[in-house]
Amino acid sequence: MAAAALTREGGEDAFRRLFRFYRQRDASDLRGVVDFSAPGGQVFRSQLSISSVSDQDAYRAGLQPVSQWKAYGLSGYPGFIFIPNPFLPGCQRHWVKQCLKLYPEKPNVCNLDLHMAPEKTTDLWGQSKEQLSRKGSSKWEPRSLLEKLRWVTLGYHYNWDTKKYSANHHTPFPSDLAFLSEQVAAACEFRGFQAQAGILNYYHFDSSLGIHVDESELDHSRPLLSFSFGQSSIFLLGGLKREEAPTAMFMHSGDIMVMSGFSRLLYHAVPRVLPNPEGTALPSCLDQPLASDLPVGSVIEHSSDEDWQVCAKYLQSSRINMTIRQVLAEGQKFPEESGTNGEGQAPSEDSYHENSKAKRHKPNTA
Repeated sequence: MAAAALTREGGEDAFRRLFRFYRQRDASDLRGVVDFSAPGGQVFRSQLSISSVSDQDAYRAGLQPVSQWKAYGLSGYPGFIFIPNPFLPGCQRHWVKQCLKLYPEKPNVCNLDLHMAPEKTTDLWGQSKEQLSRKGSSKWEPRSLLEKLRWVTLGYHYNWDTKKYSANHHTPFPSDLAFLSEQVAAACEFRGFQAQAGILNYYHFDSSLGIHVDESELDHSRPLLSFSFGQSSIFLLGGLKREEAPTAMFMHSGDIMVMSGFSRLLYHAVPRVLPNPEGTALPSCLDQPLASDLPVGSVIEHSSDEDWQVCAKYLQSSRINMTIRQVLAEGQKFPEESGTNGEGQAPSEDSYHENSKAKRHKPNTA
């Protein structure tokens, strides 16, 4: 049955029906998926706050001047903003390298911590780079630790048992990622946004992200920012109830989504990761080298050829997503809780991702 027919059905858990449709490996009917590279229909242009971000600060974050960005909204989804790849040439490479080499390092937390001794997860990059570099195309080859990575948490670490954040489980948020997030938020008229928590998701072609709402943050007036790199995906954005059928859209490398206002607490999911539409091993935007003369104060760093080759090999079958949140309003504190220390983590590795080998879809809450 075509996606359009499933959408018209509505009724009980219409979101789940669409999720299953796009999850299928043989689902070739993608005509109903919104493509912001060729906007039309329910897509309209959104205005950005050009004066809120100086060209210099945009350059420092690895972004084009805001005046050159394109931004779109979706009819029926107030507060949703889609910004197709606003990154300067070569700058996506910095964020990919950080997500694979730096951000998984301690004291940050990852899914591998759940079933491996601490000394085994202290240098995932060092333990994986040689294996990744020589890896062939056979699916029977053993996976490196980086390929087993499913999520990393930053800043206030999400407690997967209590579904809450806590003052007791916090590590410094990366300053480069905070600066990038602040510029994007300001361009979307959210001045003073504070990047306090991040969840990094690592997808492969057999991965998906279950149906969920991001509601654990104490301040819902601040937006959720989503950055994607590598292979493409289908993103489903639904309503306040799962009975409402979602809208499907493509997310490509470099694309940014901002969920705010009404759209901040809507159900959403990623049912499927797809090869990039150019048909090449990597999208062309990742083949572009970084300029040799970076601006003063740039948070972007040059990657060595050796490091980028490892990243490029990883991305040939993978996608990385960074979601950044402000947990607390200005001056707000966490409520006192008895009997918890904020240290609990996810009950299982796949509670966040849904893997094609799983017999059933597991709940997703963050």
